Amino acid sequence: MRRQTDLVVSCGEVLKAKSHVVVYTKERDEDEESVGSSYHVTVQDERDTLSPIRVGEELEALDEKRLEAQQSLECYQARLSRAFNKKVRLRSFQVGDQVLAVRRPIIISHKSGSKFTSKWDGPYVVQEAYTSGAYKLIDTDGLHIGTINGKFLKMYYS
Repeated sequence: MRRQTDLVVSCGEVLKAKSHVVVYTKERDEDEESVGSSYHVTVQDERDTLSPIRVGEELEALDEKRLEAQQSLECYQARLSRAFNKKVRLRSFQVGDQVLAVRRPIIISHKSGSKFTSKWDGPYVVQEAYTSGAYKLIDTDGLHIGTINGKFLKMYYS
């Protein structure tokens, strides 16, 4: 007895799954007056009946499917990164540029001021630019503000 189950995948391919066949047999005693009987379960695995050549062919087909899936994944990731990078604005500042910094409350849940207060503080002057995208800022009076990431800054036009 062999059973073969077809699984339908969303991409339209049909995968064949190997299923186990369970055969139940009832053993009877030669003595008809015997009340007790026992059941035996025999499990047959379909892989035992396949030839080694067939198994090798299935493994090669599986490797091809994996390669196709990997290539599809790489194409998808490239398209996704191109779409994301279209929206990204490069922010680079030079030493001496005037910038505004995002006003960040210490406690996020506690909102200070009304909805009409400015979300930006400044202007500040860029004292030093690091290669990682961070900038060291000072106030216009020369007071040291600290280091801040470039994504929290924008150019100040006076």
